[in-house]
Amino acid sequence: MGIIKIKNLIHDYVRRDEEGNVEGKSRAINQVNLEVEKGEFIAILGHNGSGKSTLAKHLNVILMPTEGSVWVDGKDTSEDKNLWEIRQSAGMVFQNPDNQIIGTVVEEDVGFGPENMGVPTDEIWQRVDRALRSVNMIAYRHHSPNKLSGGQKQRVAIAGVVAMRPQCIVLDEPTAMLDPVGRKEVIETVRELNETEQVTVILITHYMEEVIHADRIFVMDQGRIVLQGKPKEVFAQVELLKRYRLDVPQVTELAYELKLAGIEIPDGVLTTEELVEALRCWKNSRRADVKQ
Repeated sequence: MGIIKIKNLIHDYVRRDEEGNVEGKSRAINQVNLEVEKGEFIAILGHNGSGKSTLAKHLNVILMPTEGSVWVDGKDTSEDKNLWEIRQSAGMVFQNPDNQIIGTVVEEDVGFGPENMGVPTDEIWQRVDRALRSVNMIAYRHHSPNKLSGGQKQRVAIAGVVAMRPQCIVLDEPTAMLDPVGRKEVIETVRELNETEQVTVILITHYMEEVIHADRIFVMDQGRIVLQGKPKEVFAQVELLKRYRLDVPQVTELAYELKLAGIEIPDGVLTTEELVEALRCWKNSRRADVKQ
């Protein structure tokens, strides 16, 4: 079993009247199956209301299944006895870092989680130091979080999760409130944690450029997983993604339009470098054809 296993997951939101009687239900997750191996970097995409954030909340037991099962590090989220261990195994980072930062000094905030876990004081400071270094925020350890930029705050929030040493970090649209510079800082931090610390990363986002380096991508629509595969496989299906009300990376869109115009470019171009190389090869092949 992988670090995360989801089987036949259903989640219904229940609406009640003032007296507590059920008025209706809306299905946010509908028969989702998903497995994540340790050390993977996976991305979950979907338009607003597709169910991706609801799915994320099941991985930290913020929500419980209506039907089906979720296992985190081999532990069933439906069993109360597993709650604390699951939340240590899978840390959550949300959209707004201000909702997670509670300390008045950066290093105190990062140490809050380990302290609540009962980690000895000496080890807490070792974890704080390592966590801040891992997100390139060690120079700000004595600063007030209120004086940091949005991207810096989000990196502090990530450091607070890293200090608890989870095996998996779930990021629910962590860059939604950030400017392009802040988004780049956060995604680079997450990638480095995945590559150097082998932390499993589950990134929920609607920014396509953030997921081109993921190991696998899952696309959700109406509570279901409707498309999955490696980034090149997923982004090669431009028209299908548009039907699911999603964009593609700008360079992928450009490559797609050039291909429609008759230029021979492979599907699933993800980076500027790939597009330049594809155009160079096409140009060279045209020259060869002229010479013949």
